[in-house]
Amino acid sequence: MRSVIWFVLLFVVAVVAASTLGANDGLVSFYWSGQRVDLSLNLFLILLVVICAVLVTVFNTLNALIGLPQRAREWRVARRDRTAQASLREALSQYFGGRYSRAQKAAQRALAIQSDTPELVQDNEFTVLGHLLAAGSAHRLQDRASRDRSIERALELARQSAAARSAEEGARLLAAEWALDDRDATRALELLGELPTGVARRTHALRLRLQATRLGRQPQEALKTARLLAKHQGFSKEAAQGLLRSLAFESLDTARDAEQLRRVWTQLDALDRRDAFVAARAATRAAGYGASDEARGWLRPFWERLAELAAEERAALALAFAHAVAGLGVEWLPRLEAAAQAYGREPAMSYAVGMALAERQLWGKARRLLDEAAGDASLPAPARRKAWRTLASIAAQEGDAERAARAHEAAARLD
Repeated sequence: MRSVIWFVLLFVVAVVAASTLGANDGLVSFYWSGQRVDLSLNLFLILLVVICAVLVTVFNTLNALIGLPQRAREWRVARRDRTAQASLREALSQYFGGRYSRAQKAAQRALAIQSDTPELVQDNEFTVLGHLLAAGSAHRLQDRASRDRSIERALELARQSAAARSAEEGARLLAAEWALDDRDATRALELLGELPTGVARRTHALRLRLQATRLGRQPQEALKTARLLAKHQGFSKEAAQGLLRSLAFESLDTARDAEQLRRVWTQLDALDRRDAFVAARAATRAAGYGASDEARGWLRPFWERLAELAAEERAALALAFAHAVAGLGVEWLPRLEAAAQAYGREPAMSYAVGMALAERQLWGKARRLLDEAAGDASLPAPARRKAWRTLASIAAQEGDAERAARAHEAAARLD
C-alpha cells in the first residue's frame, strides 16, 4: 500500500512539473564584474534545489561530527544505566529466591555503578530501592550493623526527594518490621509514629502497630489498634472477636487494685463492655479485690437478659457471679430463683445460685443446688472444689460432722 501511495505522489509531481515548467520561457541573468550569465528559469530552480540539499547535508554532517563526543558520552551513560538496572533486578530476584548474600552483592554493585556515574546520582528513587534491598538482605543474614546503615541511608535520601516519598514509607514500614523481629517494641512504635496519618492507618501498618503494642505490653493501645483493624476488615469476624476479647482480658489483668480495675473498665470500648466474657473477667477480678458490689453491678445487665445469651456466656457469667456473692442483698433473690428455674440443668448456673443462697444462709436450697453442681464433671475443678467446701461448711453449721467430712474428702480429691 505504501508503494502505491509513493507512485501516486511521484506521478502527481511529474504532472505538476510538466505543466508548470514545460512552457516556462523565463530567464535568470547574473552580472559580475562586467560579465553576464543567463540561465533558464527551469535550470536555475533545479540548481537552487540541489544547492540547498547539499548545504543541508553539509550542515548535518558537521553537526554529527561536532556532537559525536556528546552522543558517545550519552551512550556510555545509557549503558551504565542499563547495567545498574540489571544489577538491581538481579538483586530483587535473588532476594525473593532466598539467596540473600547474592542479593546484597548485586544491590551493592548497582549502587556502586550509580555512584561512579555523575549523571545517575540524582536518581534518588533508584538509590533508595538499592539500599532497601541491601538492608533487607543484611537483615536476613543477621548483619544488623549493615542493615541499620543501609536503612538510615535510604531514609536520608528519601527525605530529599519527593519522587522517593513512597519508598520512604516502605523503608519505615520495613524498619518497623525488623525492629519487631529484634523484639524492640520501642523502636518499632517510634518508626510507626513518624508515618503520615494516611499511611499509619493502612492495614499493614496497623498490623505492625498491634504487634508492637502487644510486645511492649500496652494492651489498651493494642485494643484500640485491633478495633481499627477489625473495622478495616483486617481479620475475619471470628478472629477479630477472639483477638479483641483476649486484649480486653490483658487490659483487665494489668490492674493491681480495685481502683485501677475500675479505671480500665471505664476505658474499654462500649462494645467490649457488652461482651459477656469480658464482663465476667472484670467481675471476677473485682471480686478478688473485694469489690463484690461493683462486680455484681457489672454483671446485672447480662443477668437480666440471660435468655439472649449462649450457654457458654451464661456459664462464664455464672462462674463470675459465684466469686462476687459476698455481701449479696435480698434484691438478687428473685433473679436467682428465676435463673435456677430456667437454667437449673446448667451446672455453672446451679453452682452460682447455690453459692448465692449459701451466702444468704438459705442452706436447704443451697445444698441441693451445690450437690448437683459438685457432682457434675463438666464444671471446672476449682468451682467443684469450692462447692464441696461450701457443702462442708453448711454441714458443719447444721451439726452433721459425717457429711462435712465426706465433703472435705471430695474437695481434697480434686486438689
